Amino acid sequence: MKIFKRTLLTILLIIIVYAAQYAWRALPILSGYGAKDICSCVFIAGRDPKNVIENELNSTPLKYGSFAVDYKDSSSTGSVFGLAKRKAVFRKGLGCTLIVEMSEDGLRNQKMNLYRRQKINTDSIAWPQGDKLPDTISEKINKEKLQTAISNAFVETDTIKAKQKRTRAVVVLYDGILVGEKYATGFDRNSKQIGWSMTKSITNALVGILVRQGKLKLEDPTPVVAWKNDVRKNITLADMMHMSSGLKWEENYGGPSGATNMLFKKKDMGVYAAESKLESKPGEVFEYSSGTTNIISRIVREKVGDENYYQFPYKELFSKIGMHSIVLEPDAGGTFVGSSYSFATARDFARFGLLYSNDGIWNGERILPEGWVKFSFTPPVGAKQGQYGAQWWTNAGEKNNPSNRPYPDVPVDAYLAEGFEGQNIFIVPSKKLVVVRLGLTKTDFDMNKFVSEIIRSLE
Repeated sequence: MKIFKRTLLTILLIIIVYAAQYAWRALPILSGYGAKDICSCVFIAGRDPKNVIENELNSTPLKYGSFAVDYKDSSSTGSVFGLAKRKAVFRKGLGCTLIVEMSEDGLRNQKMNLYRRQKINTDSIAWPQGDKLPDTISEKINKEKLQTAISNAFVETDTIKAKQKRTRAVVVLYDGILVGEKYATGFDRNSKQIGWSMTKSITNALVGILVRQGKLKLEDPTPVVAWKNDVRKNITLADMMHMSSGLKWEENYGGPSGATNMLFKKKDMGVYAAESKLESKPGEVFEYSSGTTNIISRIVREKVGDENYYQFPYKELFSKIGMHSIVLEPDAGGTFVGSSYSFATARDFARFGLLYSNDGIWNGERILPEGWVKFSFTPPVGAKQGQYGAQWWTNAGEKNNPSNRPYPDVPVDAYLAEGFEGQNIFIVPSKKLVVVRLGLTKTDFDMNKFVSEIIRSLE
């Protein structure tokens, strides 16, 4: 009996120690996620804190956290059962940043040469540069079918909130013209919403601009100083763009992982991700990795230089295509979180999709280099996964088998930017179609059904 009791106590002790260690690693992620998210939703998107807590932060395990906003110093805090308190601060022109591995004063006192946005009345400027829409749309469109397809994206068939679509915005472009649009209650065409991993496709564009300027080359080794003297020196920039670098990474958001530690515990996300070891030959194995994108984002910063870095995306991309609402948010080290943190209106995300639909040309100006769009949605020949291009998802089937594609009722030439909880920019070149859908969907949103219904309204 004594041996049994000792064994039982030992097991209980091991469980307690493991639970304490796990909580030590996990709780800062929960509080950090909540603090950052509510900060951005309130200070960038202008939403009510209670609404954010009831929606974005009301699922397990986030609902066990406590989150608050301080309007006096433009900040937010998060904790879980009073533990692991984290703080995020809002800075005009930069959005919100989680304070990690540095002091609050250190973060607030960072000197950055920010882009000065011009005040523009977009309602008086014709679409797509502005928001003045034509009085009529193409006769090729069945308006009733189109409106039904759009409305269906907002219809809820489940009473359980976690299983609902919770679509917040839909914008449809046909042949470059905005032909359909709808918003959920509380949102409109001026509402800035998070793009999550759609930001990766924006990072793709920034790299493309540097390639056009001759500052980066896809075939060259990835310019990471720490890799110059080891096996990682053979990883090309193209490998990184295709997420076939061979670097070990864990893209898991269910607990502590490479991805969550990077986003909520690290000051310099790209530097942290660049510490990853090589586990397979570059160019052969696809592994989805936000770490890879943040390494790329860090490279963009180094190539541009800090004097011009914070103006670069806005001057060279966003202002040129009328994306005046967008905000890119940096990590505590000052590098834009190219994997995840962008806020913009649904219309502005549609403009970004239209740039790619137009082969990287806007108003006659080539913004992305010739051939860049094709590179972006073409899976690499050597990689074992055939559904990912270069920071864009494709509708190619596994190993480029068109009969086994992710969206079987949508043309094979479709490609998309995709983000957490159902953020999508869906481009179908053969149908001259760009579809933006934003939401807060905890389960999968049926984009195949949605986009195919829209396509049928054009036929």
